[in-house]
Amino acid sequence: MRLRTVTALAGALALSLATGCAQQGAAGSGANTVTYWLWDANQLPAYRACAKDFERQNPGLKVKITQMGWADYWTKLTASFIAGTEPDVFTDHIQKFGQFADLKVLEPLDDLGIDDSAYQPGLAANWTGQDGRRYGAPKDWDTIALFYNRQMVKEAGLTAAELGDLSWNPEDGGTFEKAVARLTVDRNGRRGDEKGFDKNNVKVYGLATGGAGDSDGQSTWSPFTASAGWHYTDKARWGSEYRYDDPTFQSVIDWYFGLAKKGYLAPFTDYTDGANPAVAQLASGKAATSLDGAWMISTYYGSKGLKVGTAVTPVGPTGKRATMLNGLADSVTSNARNKEGAKKWVRYLASDACQRTVGGYGIVFPATPEGTRAAVAAYEKKGIDVSAFTEPVTDKKNFTTFSFPVTDYAADVFALMRPAMQDVYANGAPASDLTETNEQINFILGQ
Repeated sequence: MRLRTVTALAGALALSLATGCAQQGAAGSGANTVTYWLWDANQLPAYRACAKDFERQNPGLKVKITQMGWADYWTKLTASFIAGTEPDVFTDHIQKFGQFADLKVLEPLDDLGIDDSAYQPGLAANWTGQDGRRYGAPKDWDTIALFYNRQMVKEAGLTAAELGDLSWNPEDGGTFEKAVARLTVDRNGRRGDEKGFDKNNVKVYGLATGGAGDSDGQSTWSPFTASAGWHYTDKARWGSEYRYDDPTFQSVIDWYFGLAKKGYLAPFTDYTDGANPAVAQLASGKAATSLDGAWMISTYYGSKGLKVGTAVTPVGPTGKRATMLNGLADSVTSNARNKEGAKKWVRYLASDACQRTVGGYGIVFPATPEGTRAAVAAYEKKGIDVSAFTEPVTDKKNFTTFSFPVTDYAADVFALMRPAMQDVYANGAPASDLTETNEQINFILGQ
């Protein structure tokens, strides 16, 4: 069923591209206008400032920015490719990149002169397709850290220093599990590490839920699987075989979701995309800590009544801490109406000039070192310590960073893994059941 869906989409996109000239005329964005789509409303002011400077430097060119929410963004983008109404430029995500590149809806950007060394290590290389061509210009980056309610940590008798020095293992959870247990409180006021604790009637969970993690576990289980030495696929990029059947992966998954069975991790039912994310669980007092991304820093620190702190991810069995290092990029569509203007805009977006501007808003970490420094300084002015997010980029001795898996058929991998991981989390299914799912995924990839 999924293969037929992808084939149908590919066919529709091929038809769209074949008839693109007629559709372009119907869309009519204007010969001197570059259309640009993004999903993050918090970043909109920063990119409007970049657009204003770009237009000043390029008289006659105008940038029309459209912002929409995450879920609507991808639905409408896919529909726009089929209808021939796609934007000239859009903010791209590495999870979507593989399929977009395979369907030939992205314009190669080799002629922009993007230098990998001008950006944080690893960010630029991810946007090279299997044909060796570049399809994205580095935009920003993020890592994962542990957010915590400072008051709850104090009441539990823990300190910021202790939270910054945690370790874990899949056998007994280490000091990380002990801390999460200590921060968990039942309806009678007993903590998770105290006799008589009632795991079925919890008032405050030690760790908020970010959902089942689906196929990547970015802000849920991935810091643990990576610090245990596991990798998503057989190769860093464009792998042909997933490894969800690996015993190390499955032992970590059993331990991680086992925290919910013990009453320490908020249950699956507590999480709803958009309505009750991890930050809402902390802000409402339902959880004491959460693993979350750098893109959420301003949201946590801006939550009314929540005094928040951050700590690095715990040390794992490999002796290192781990976090996904994800980086977005800007891509040009192959059917762009103003391709020349689009490429100029993307080159500007990837420049120090724009990335310093974006960094100055203190919302995200731009991809260039100068842009990153501008962001750190902006956060410092707000009184926010972001070292838990920046240390993984600068301290390679103690941290392991890794990317989203970059493969073909990412949408199909997601579709198969999402219910499988939810079954483990919500219904207590053993992680060993993921071996069958892994076989299905690798069959799709041609194994």
